[in-house]
Amino acid sequence: METRALAASDGTVSVVPDRSSEAPADGWLWVDITVGRADVADLLEFTAAFELDPIAVHDAVDDFDLPKLDDFGSHLLAIIHGLADDRIESYEIDCFLTGDRALITVHERPSPAIDTLWDQVQRSRQLASGGADDLLARLADVATRRFVAVIDEFENRVETLIDRALAADPTIVADVTAMRRDLGQIRRVTHPQREAFDQMRSSTSPLLSDQARRRFSDVFDVAGRAAGGIDNARTSLAETLDAYRGAEAGQATEVSKVLTVYAAVMLPLSLVAGIFGMNFSNLPWVESENGWLIVSGIMIGMALVSLGMFVSVGWIRRPTARGTGQMIGRGLMEAARTPASLVGGVFEVSTKTIRDLPGRDATDRS
Repeated sequence: METRALAASDGTVSVVPDRSSEAPADGWLWVDITVGRADVADLLEFTAAFELDPIAVHDAVDDFDLPKLDDFGSHLLAIIHGLADDRIESYEIDCFLTGDRALITVHERPSPAIDTLWDQVQRSRQLASGGADDLLARLADVATRRFVAVIDEFENRVETLIDRALAADPTIVADVTAMRRDLGQIRRVTHPQREAFDQMRSSTSPLLSDQARRRFSDVFDVAGRAAGGIDNARTSLAETLDAYRGAEAGQATEVSKVLTVYAAVMLPLSLVAGIFGMNFSNLPWVESENGWLIVSGIMIGMALVSLGMFVSVGWIRRPTARGTGQMIGRGLMEAARTPASLVGGVFEVSTKTIRDLPGRDATDRS
């Protein structure tokens, strides 16, 4: 088990002994713990000073939980998920927020989101401002935005995928399957994470200040974008596969059409050649020196008539510039429908008001 701790006082952040269980009077305490399956007993002993629920602490190591919010009265348990930095896979972060202005984060694997915020909060007084609940909201924001980065990367590659699909590139099937698998890995946590942030922004717990709720409201918007973007990405991949199948079928149709035209042109010629190849002496132009020229002319005429019929029905044609322009116009129109990306700030809190909550007025009057 590895532990580390930071304490903030009057906007100044400093490293403190990891066994410290008291936060500064005007700041917060952040204890980050990396544990393994064999460290349950040590974790229970370490967190006993914070009076955390032992079952929740035990489950933080032994069980896999989707994002959620549990209110134990004296402390909150917020389970959020982050994105690994070496592959498309989510990991669990159990965040305990106590009434003593302390935040305890527990995770089994290295967390890029925690490491990033851990370094930045020591350099910026603005990030160190607020309480432990604001720190939790900032951590949730950093972790959730990593999912948005996956959507941005997909949007950068979707045009290439569409071009390959329309070209019937057979290797696109493996790429689309890999993307669908990666999106499926994070889709199962993005929707529960959005619901957990919705609970946080509307929670009546006294451990969450109005400023923290506003921050969670901003994080909820980011999580909503991530969840919606993943759903849209999966839909786009399905449409890309449909486009590939359509292009592949179109190519097969073109091949069949060429073979059909060839067979239709050659069939009457074969018939004429077969008739004049019979061993009868009374066939027309058999005794004539120019007989073969006459028969060849008839065969050429029949071939030209057959080709003319195929041209008239549209089986043989060349693409026009007008048709190409219409195709490009449709492509640009679809690209214009791509939703715009909105990026919120981790430093600033939105100014929108918190919606009225049942029982909040009575609590304020008391």
